[in-house]
Amino acid sequence: MPHPHPVSVPPTRHVLAGVPVLLARPASALDRPGPPPIALWSHGYRAQAADNAAELTALAADGFIAVGVDAVGHGARRGEDLSARAARTPGGALAVMLALADATVAELPALVAALGADGLGDPGRVGIVGVSMGGFLAYRAVGRVPGVRAVAAVLGSPDWDRPGAPDPESPHRHPARFHDVALLSVTAERDANVPPDAARRLHAALTAAGAGPERARYVELPGAEHLVGARDWDRAMAEARRWLRVHLRPWPNGEPPAEPAP
Repeated sequence: MPHPHPVSVPPTRHVLAGVPVLLARPASALDRPGPPPIALWSHGYRAQAADNAAELTALAADGFIAVGVDAVGHGARRGEDLSARAARTPGGALAVMLALADATVAELPALVAALGADGLGDPGRVGIVGVSMGGFLAYRAVGRVPGVRAVAAVLGSPDWDRPGAPDPESPHRHPARFHDVALLSVTAERDANVPPDAARRLHAALTAAGAGPERARYVELPGAEHLVGARDWDRAMAEARRWLRVHLRPWPNGEPPAEPAP
């Protein structure tokens, strides 16, 4: 359940380090030593940050500076029709999606640095929540974005291979990169678009290497498909929010203090 603490600043549009973002800030009336941790939100293919304003607001209520990132080719910088691009690209929509996600990952270090330089968030405490395409991106960001301590990949995959085009840097080939990152993966059992097999295997490898459930948690939504229903979505979001709260500690004592009466 969301914390009953108001967010004093509703989500607002900004451009930071050249990246269009939607920011939701924690309630400014609550005392906190230093800037809050950063929660980056990465949306799905053909979506945009504004589609998840409610989730950004919830993360801000948890005590994070919540940053919805318009991926390259999406939202405020959508250009060419993605269907037309996919039609002429070898590998189709998957290849286009991975290329755009990779280009977005490359922007994140400068974005995190800008958030720190502006005093908006702590660049040493960064979490990423990614959904679908954003889930692919969240796995890819590990080891590439400084300060990332926790990742919640929802309905994504660590397998970046395309048919006939294996990717030697695909996250599923490098479980050691997750050694110092708390990883939550939420998949759907009957997901035909993004099958859960690669996430299962990655978590099996992490468990075999000694990662306990407090550092590597795998959740599979039984019977769910890629377009999950409201109940499964609520569960996935509750898991992601709890994961970031546990591992990034937005408030020194866990929960935010009570909001003073007006």
